[in-house]
Amino acid sequence: MRVHVADHRLITHKLTYLRDERTDSPTFRRLVEELVTLLAYEATRDVRTEPVEIRTPVATTTGIKLSSPKPLVVPILRAGLGMLDGMVRILPSAEVGFLGMVRNEETLAAVTYANRLPDDLSGRQCYVLDPMLATGGTLVMAIQYLVERGADDITAITLLAAPEGIAHVEQELAGLDVPVTLVTGAVDERLNEHGYIVPGLGDAGDRLYGVV
Repeated sequence: MRVHVADHRLITHKLTYLRDERTDSPTFRRLVEELVTLLAYEATRDVRTEPVEIRTPVATTTGIKLSSPKPLVVPILRAGLGMLDGMVRILPSAEVGFLGMVRNEETLAAVTYANRLPDDLSGRQCYVLDPMLATGGTLVMAIQYLVERGADDITAITLLAAPEGIAHVEQELAGLDVPVTLVTGAVDERLNEHGYIVPGLGDAGDRLYGVV
Protein backbone atom coordinates (compact mmCIF):
# COMPACT_ATOMS: atom_id res chain seq x y z
CA MET A 1 0.00 0.00 0.00
CA ARG A 2 1.29 3.43 -0.92
CA VAL A 3 0.81 6.04 1.83
CA HIS A 4 0.76 9.73 0.95
CA VAL A 5 0.60 12.28 3.77
CA ALA A 6 -0.54 15.56 2.22
CA ASP A 7 1.99 17.89 3.81
CA HIS A 8 0.57 21.36 3.15
CA ARG A 9 0.19 24.29 5.52
CA LEU A 10 -3.44 24.89 4.54
CA ILE A 11 -4.25 21.26 5.37
CA THR A 12 -2.53 21.56 8.76
CA HIS A 13 -4.32 24.87 9.37
CA LYS A 14 -7.75 23.34 8.74
CA LEU A 15 -6.89 20.25 10.79
CA THR A 16 -5.98 22.47 13.72
CA TYR A 17 -9.50 23.90 13.84
CA LEU A 18 -11.05 20.46 13.30
CA ARG A 19 -9.12 19.15 16.30
CA ASP A 20 -10.22 22.02 18.56
CA GLU A 21 -13.03 20.83 20.85
CA ARG A 22 -14.57 24.32 20.71
CA THR A 23 -15.33 24.04 16.97
CA ASP A 24 -19.09 23.65 16.53
CA SER A 25 -20.75 21.19 14.13
CA PRO A 26 -21.60 23.68 11.33
CA THR A 27 -18.01 24.95 11.27
CA PHE A 28 -16.68 21.39 11.53
CA ARG A 29 -18.74 20.32 8.49
CA ARG A 30 -17.53 23.26 6.43
CA LEU A 31 -13.90 22.63 7.34
CA VAL A 32 -14.19 18.93 6.47
CA GLU A 33 -15.57 19.81 3.04
CA GLU A 34 -12.74 22.27 2.42
CA LEU A 35 -10.10 19.85 3.66
CA VAL A 36 -11.38 16.96 1.56
CA THR A 37 -11.27 19.14 -1.55
CA LEU A 38 -7.55 19.66 -0.89
CA LEU A 39 -6.98 15.95 -0.21
CA ALA A 40 -9.00 14.97 -3.28
CA TYR A 41 -6.69 17.05 -5.46
CA GLU A 42 -3.79 14.90 -4.23
CA ALA A 43 -5.76 11.65 -4.41
CA THR A 44 -6.82 12.08 -8.04
CA ARG A 45 -3.37 12.66 -9.53
CA ASP A 46 -3.58 9.22 -11.15
CA VAL A 47 -7.25 9.28 -12.11
CA ARG A 48 -7.67 7.50 -15.44
CA THR A 49 -8.11 9.68 -18.50
CA GLU A 50 -8.26 9.33 -22.26
CA PRO A 51 -7.48 11.81 -25.05
CA VAL A 52 -10.24 13.90 -26.59
CA GLU A 53 -10.07 16.27 -29.52
CA ILE A 54 -11.75 19.66 -29.14
CA ARG A 55 -11.84 22.95 -31.00
CA THR A 56 -11.05 26.18 -29.21
CA PRO A 57 -12.11 29.56 -30.66
CA VAL A 58 -8.66 29.59 -32.30
CA ALA A 59 -7.70 26.05 -33.31
CA THR A 60 -8.18 22.32 -32.87
CA THR A 61 -6.30 20.72 -29.99
CA THR A 62 -6.17 17.51 -27.99
CA GLY A 63 -7.05 17.43 -24.32
CA ILE A 64 -8.13 14.70 -21.92
CA LYS A 65 -11.34 13.54 -20.30
CA LEU A 66 -12.10 11.00 -17.59
CA SER A 67 -12.06 7.45 -18.92
CA SER A 68 -15.01 5.07 -18.87
CA PRO A 69 -16.13 3.48 -16.66
CA LYS A 70 -16.32 6.53 -14.45
CA PRO A 71 -14.59 6.49 -11.07
CA LEU A 72 -16.74 5.46 -8.11
CA VAL A 73 -16.74 7.45 -4.87
CA VAL A 74 -17.65 5.37 -1.82
CA PRO A 75 -18.28 7.19 1.47
CA ILE A 76 -18.42 4.94 4.53
CA LEU A 77 -21.62 5.76 6.43
CA ARG A 78 -22.19 7.79 8.44
CA ALA A 79 -19.12 9.96 8.93
CA GLY A 80 -17.92 9.51 5.34
CA LEU A 81 -20.98 11.43 4.15
CA GLY A 82 -19.42 14.59 5.53
CA MET A 83 -16.56 14.13 3.04
CA LEU A 84 -18.70 13.55 -0.04
CA ASP A 85 -19.34 17.16 -1.12
CA GLY A 86 -15.65 17.99 -1.02
CA MET A 87 -14.83 14.97 -3.15
CA VAL A 88 -17.48 15.43 -5.84
CA ARG A 89 -16.46 19.07 -6.15
CA ILE A 90 -13.24 17.74 -7.69
CA LEU A 91 -14.91 14.77 -9.47
CA PRO A 92 -18.42 15.99 -10.34
CA SER A 93 -18.95 13.32 -13.01
CA ALA A 94 -18.05 10.42 -10.69
CA GLU A 95 -20.70 7.96 -9.59
CA VAL A 96 -21.38 7.49 -5.88
CA GLY A 97 -21.99 4.29 -3.95
CA PHE A 98 -22.45 3.80 -0.22
CA LEU A 99 -21.22 1.33 2.38
CA GLY A 100 -22.71 1.32 5.86
CA MET A 101 -20.18 0.12 8.41
CA VAL A 102 -20.02 0.51 12.14
CA ARG A 103 -17.32 -0.36 14.65
CA ASN A 104 -18.25 -2.55 17.59
CA GLU A 105 -16.95 -0.50 20.51
CA GLU A 106 -16.20 -3.62 22.56
CA THR A 107 -14.41 -5.75 19.96
CA LEU A 108 -13.36 -2.83 17.70
CA ALA A 109 -14.39 -5.02 14.72
CA ALA A 110 -16.21 -3.48 11.74
CA VAL A 111 -19.69 -4.71 10.82
CA THR A 112 -21.43 -4.01 7.48
CA TYR A 113 -25.10 -3.02 7.72
CA ALA A 114 -25.79 -1.40 4.33
CA ASN A 115 -24.58 -1.74 0.75
CA ARG A 116 -25.57 0.55 -2.11
CA LEU A 117 -22.97 -0.35 -4.70
CA PRO A 118 -23.08 -1.66 -8.27
CA ASP A 119 -22.84 -5.46 -8.33
CA ASP A 120 -20.07 -5.33 -10.93
CA LEU A 121 -17.11 -3.00 -10.36
CA SER A 122 -14.86 -4.51 -13.02
CA GLY A 123 -12.30 -2.01 -14.25
CA ARG A 124 -13.42 0.68 -11.80
CA GLN A 125 -11.23 3.07 -9.88
CA CYS A 126 -12.74 3.56 -6.42
CA TYR A 127 -12.22 6.35 -3.90
CA VAL A 128 -13.15 5.37 -0.34
CA LEU A 129 -14.00 8.18 2.07
CA ASP A 130 -13.67 7.65 5.81
CA PRO A 131 -12.54 10.45 8.15
CA MET A 132 -10.48 8.37 10.57
CA LEU A 133 -8.13 5.43 9.99
CA ALA A 134 -7.92 4.22 13.58
CA THR A 135 -7.70 0.43 14.04
CA GLY A 136 -7.98 -0.10 10.28
CA GLY A 137 -10.71 -2.74 10.49
CA THR A 138 -13.34 -0.72 8.65
CA LEU A 139 -11.02 0.26 5.81
CA VAL A 140 -9.75 -3.30 5.32
CA MET A 141 -13.29 -4.61 5.15
CA ALA A 142 -14.38 -1.89 2.71
CA ILE A 143 -11.44 -2.47 0.37
CA GLN A 144 -11.94 -6.23 0.37
CA TYR A 145 -15.64 -5.67 -0.34
CA LEU A 146 -14.82 -3.55 -3.39
CA VAL A 147 -12.15 -5.91 -4.70
CA GLU A 148 -14.56 -8.85 -4.48
CA ARG A 149 -16.83 -6.94 -6.87
CA GLY A 150 -14.05 -6.31 -9.37
CA ALA A 151 -12.52 -2.93 -8.44
CA ASP A 152 -8.95 -2.85 -9.73
CA ASP A 153 -7.59 0.38 -8.22
CA ILE A 154 -8.52 1.80 -4.81
CA THR A 155 -7.60 5.05 -3.09
CA ALA A 156 -8.68 5.69 0.49
CA ILE A 157 -8.95 9.28 1.70
CA THR A 158 -8.88 10.01 5.43
CA LEU A 159 -8.52 13.18 7.48
CA LEU A 160 -6.29 11.45 10.03
CA ALA A 161 -4.58 8.09 10.43
CA ALA A 162 -2.97 6.22 13.30
CA PRO A 163 0.29 4.27 12.82
CA GLU A 164 -1.35 1.12 14.18
CA GLY A 165 -4.18 1.42 11.65
CA ILE A 166 -1.82 1.89 8.73
CA ALA A 167 0.21 -1.14 9.83
CA HIS A 168 -2.95 -3.26 10.16
CA VAL A 169 -4.20 -2.31 6.69
CA GLU A 170 -0.79 -3.05 5.15
CA GLN A 171 -0.66 -6.43 6.87
CA GLU A 172 -4.20 -7.48 5.97
CA LEU A 173 -3.90 -6.39 2.33
CA ALA A 174 -0.35 -7.61 1.75
CA GLY A 175 -1.47 -10.37 -0.63
CA LEU A 176 -3.98 -8.24 -2.51
CA ASP A 177 -3.28 -8.07 -6.24
CA VAL A 178 -4.86 -4.59 -6.56
CA PRO A 179 -3.04 -1.28 -6.06
CA VAL A 180 -4.18 0.52 -2.90
CA THR A 181 -3.24 4.08 -1.95
CA LEU A 182 -3.92 5.94 1.28
CA VAL A 183 -4.08 9.74 1.16
CA THR A 184 -4.35 11.35 4.58
CA GLY A 185 -4.06 14.80 6.13
CA ALA A 186 -1.80 13.63 8.97
CA VAL A 187 -0.49 10.56 10.77
CA ASP A 188 -1.04 11.05 14.50
CA GLU A 189 0.84 9.62 17.48
CA ARG A 190 -1.06 6.47 18.44
CA LEU A 191 -4.32 4.82 19.45
CA ASN A 192 -5.53 4.92 23.04
CA GLU A 193 -6.99 1.97 24.92
CA HIS A 194 -10.44 2.71 23.46
CA GLY A 195 -9.22 2.64 19.86
CA TYR A 196 -9.37 6.41 19.38
CA ILE A 197 -6.66 8.35 17.60
CA VAL A 198 -4.43 10.52 19.85
CA PRO A 199 -4.42 13.52 19.70
CA GLY A 200 -7.06 13.03 16.98
CA LEU A 201 -10.24 15.06 16.88
CA GLY A 202 -12.74 12.86 18.73
CA ASP A 203 -15.59 10.99 17.06
CA ALA A 204 -15.87 12.47 13.55
CA GLY A 205 -19.48 11.36 13.10
CA ASP A 206 -20.61 12.93 16.35
CA ARG A 207 -18.78 16.15 15.59
CA LEU A 208 -20.26 16.33 12.11
CA TYR A 209 -23.84 15.51 12.97
CA GLY A 210 -24.22 15.51 16.76
CA VAL A 211 -24.62 12.59 19.14
CA VAL A 212 -27.49 10.24 18.21
